[in-house]
Amino acid sequence: MKIDALAYQQKMWHIGKTLQYSLYVISHPLDGFWDLKHEKRGSIAAANIIIGMALLTNVFKLQFTSFIFMKVIWEHVNILKLILGFLAPIIIGCVANWGLTTLFNGKGTMKEIYMAIGYALTPYVIIQFPMIFISNLMTIEEGAFYYYINYFSIIWCGILIMSAMMMIHDYSLSKAFITMFATIVGMMLIIFVLLLFLSLVMDATAYFISLYKEISFRFY
Repeated sequence: MKIDALAYQQKMWHIGKTLQYSLYVISHPLDGFWDLKHEKRGSIAAANIIIGMALLTNVFKLQFTSFIFMKVIWEHVNILKLILGFLAPIIIGCVANWGLTTLFNGKGTMKEIYMAIGYALTPYVIIQFPMIFISNLMTIEEGAFYYYINYFSIIWCGILIMSAMMMIHDYSLSKAFITMFATIVGMMLIIFVLLLFLSLVMDATAYFISLYKEISFRFY
């Protein structure tokens, strides 16, 4: 039991250390993502925590942001769609990026891509989460400040993702930019194929249900 407790404490300490490392990554993106890959200073657990916190930030924004800046009609809000709408692009983006960079001599693995995207979302959490509550202390005249700060966090995340693609795959800036554009196109294609497959499944299901009803009507 003591050994298990010690192993658990060491695991928690490691997760805490790799989570704290995200603060270094966002302030030193090139060195940070290089060490994330080559020095193994990151962890999937820390990436999961950051992504989970970003998801919670999205949910809390709907609940606690001042109505001056965000008007929410809860009857039209589907939490499951909100969660899927946040997580699906991350997963699809990882798959699309990994598939494309494999063809273009990228050196990153699926695990490293996912971990890098997770760490790149850190500014979204540390800026937009407190802005949820600060918004309730602001007036409509100060709205520009609120929007600029939120846009800044998104731009910062974009710069971090671009830096991650350079360091994870050992790309130049131009190649990383082209790869990012190709990744977005790849995501759109994957979503199109998934929607097409889902449509075919639904049509096939409806056909067999109608066929079953027709047979039941004729024989019973």
